[in-house]
Amino acid sequence: MEWFDLLSLDNIMQWLNTFVASLTPLLVSSGVPEEYSSLAALGVLYLGATIVVLLLVFILLKIFKGSRKSPKEDAEVEEEDPSVPEVPAATVAPEEVVKEELEVEPELETEPAPVTALGVFERFKAGFSKTQSSLVGRVDSLLHGRTAIDADLIEELEEILITADLGMQTTQQLIDSLESSRTRGELASPDQVRQLLMEELAKILNFDSKPLDVTSASPFVIMVIGVNGVGKTTTIGKLANQFALEGKKVILGAGDTFRAAAAEQLQIWGERAEVEVVSHSEGADPSAVAFDAAKAAVARKADILLLDTAGRLHTKVNLMEELKKIRRVLDREIPGAPHEVLLALDATTGQNALTQAKLFNEAVPLDGIVLTKLDGTAKGGIVVAIAAELQVPVRFIGIGEQLDDLRPFDAEMFVSVLFDR
Repeated sequence: MEWFDLLSLDNIMQWLNTFVASLTPLLVSSGVPEEYSSLAALGVLYLGATIVVLLLVFILLKIFKGSRKSPKEDAEVEEEDPSVPEVPAATVAPEEVVKEELEVEPELETEPAPVTALGVFERFKAGFSKTQSSLVGRVDSLLHGRTAIDADLIEELEEILITADLGMQTTQQLIDSLESSRTRGELASPDQVRQLLMEELAKILNFDSKPLDVTSASPFVIMVIGVNGVGKTTTIGKLANQFALEGKKVILGAGDTFRAAAAEQLQIWGERAEVEVVSHSEGADPSAVAFDAAKAAVARKADILLLDTAGRLHTKVNLMEELKKIRRVLDREIPGAPHEVLLALDATTGQNALTQAKLFNEAVPLDGIVLTKLDGTAKGGIVVAIAAELQVPVRFIGIGEQLDDLRPFDAEMFVSVLFDR
């Protein structure tokens, strides 16, 4: 312990002075001014001591952490100990194994079906929650506590239907039916008014129309149109994914050559769905893309060709004429194509969506509608207005942001969800 006896204050100060004296010439030679050389030497000494202390603390922490073991870790070690004998497989009776299998298998087979059906209904209900509150919620509030169905109630009901974006024509059709039933004495209670509304809405949505049958032609060509920002490209990507999962060979045509990065966006969707994308450079002629996409679909024996088109204002005549040209090109290369012209509409625009649909239908006859963003709006009544005024079926609806939230439209489920209590 002789070294400990040397740790007196005088000895320590002597060592410091010696260290500073030996370090000062080195600092001066490296450019430190002579008047600051002693201070600089002390700074170097302080820095070195700090580093040494931190290293010692770090080493001690590592040693302390490595020496600790939780009870859980000890248990895991004991379980893996090869010295502990395993229970022989022969100790489990064959009949017990068979019995366990018989008990488990029926549960796996019977449970998923009802859960899946319930999940779809609940997702629809969540997607239509705003529409439900703006339409049926207000209707129920109006009918609550009423004992007589009179002219004043019918008038208030008419206002609710109009503001829920059902449109004037659809609203008048519903009000006429209610008035006729009231005159005949068939509306004696609020529940009867509610039931009649459900039946009339179901009739409007279930009109006779050509169903979407993608097996009716090969390749089946779907041309998607609409204004900018409604979600055309995203809709095409989701449709491609759905068709690909069904085992169909799909080709995408990047006909939106005017919007920056539209082709790249469609390419990303193509990679997700693992389908081929036909595209040209930005600014190319959309009809040329349609021509090449049609040729590729025929040559590769594709089941479905989904063609994106440039977003355009429905008020621009020259852009509408371009749509007609694309139709002619497709029909020339694949007789009868396009077999389905889908108009993508943003449901949040309400009556403006109906105006767009009317003008597009005049330029290029529509076969179906895709309503996007229904989950974020209280204007879901536009579904009924479009079906009633254009006699064009709603094929798909967007009820969320997920890949499978573009769902085939089911009129019966739509009415059931709206009026579900």
